[in-house]
Amino acid sequence: MRERDRTGRDGAGRDGAAKDPAGRETVGWETAGRDGAAGDPAGGGPPGPDLAELRLRLADFASARDWGRYHTPKNLVAALSVEASELLEIFQWLTPEQSSRVMEDAAGAHRVEDEVADVLAYLLQFCEVLGIDPLAALAAKIERNETRFPVPDRTDCRHRHSSE
Repeated sequence: MRERDRTGRDGAGRDGAAKDPAGRETVGWETAGRDGAAGDPAGGGPPGPDLAELRLRLADFASARDWGRYHTPKNLVAALSVEASELLEIFQWLTPEQSSRVMEDAAGAHRVEDEVADVLAYLLQFCEVLGIDPLAALAAKIERNETRFPVPDRTDCRHRHSSE
């Protein structure tokens, strides 16, 4: 296993993590939530942890429990699929309008956030095992899609909507 920096983003480590006025840590995924605390830039709080920090924590979490032997690409992608299905299950029978409002209910929002976290955790672990930089892969994919699917010419009548 490779050496890892345990100091955290601000050099404080887990015990010295900054706290918000309510006493919640402002570094880490278990922080906060929907009230403008950490990880909610729209709410005015400080930005959440960065991708490298989360990847480090996931790797350390699995390593401390000796789970590495189970974290094969096949197992991780299967777990990713299961977690994505659990996220889908929340929305399965909702109308489009209901699905747009799912985050308005605290319990529903918590379920969605938990499943999103599970999906992201398995995706990051999958990328770690295969040596994939997920942000570089996404940037490359967006670039390919911009080439494959150019913005349509608005003067082309085939792309206009008509009430006729």
